[in-house]
Amino acid sequence: MPETAADSVVTDAAVTEAAVTDATWQLPRTPRSAPHARQLLRAQLTDWQIDGEVAETAELLLTELVTNSLQHACTAPGLGIGLRLATYDGLLRVEVADADEHRPVPRQAAAGDEGGRGLTLIQALAERWGYCPLLGATGKATWAELALP
Repeated sequence: MPETAADSVVTDAAVTEAAVTDATWQLPRTPRSAPHARQLLRAQLTDWQIDGEVAETAELLLTELVTNSLQHACTAPGLGIGLRLATYDGLLRVEVADADEHRPVPRQAAAGDEGGRGLTLIQALAERWGYCPLLGATGKATWAELALP
């Protein structure tokens, strides 16, 4: 069963001790960042030879995390968002960092609502998801993990 963000605030010891391969980028807080993030993800997953359903789901998760950050993070003008992709222990982690310290909380969208389903989708599709404070900086990283084949 996927964890809720409230259950996964602490740093996962397995993540910090495992052999990690990762890639990071900084993007501006603009509407063009979501398609740029998808492009970066596709190129990196191709390089790591990750494709199929995992790649498609990772793209959806990343899109939701970036969109959530762009729409809901209250940050000072000029601050961007950080992207991180990592593999470790048979998992792929998709992570988005912003300078807002408020925890992400899934909400129940009404049938006619155009938005409000992003974190619910993440909760349904990810093996685990959560958030953690940024070490040495203001803000948080919201992440989702998928099992690699």
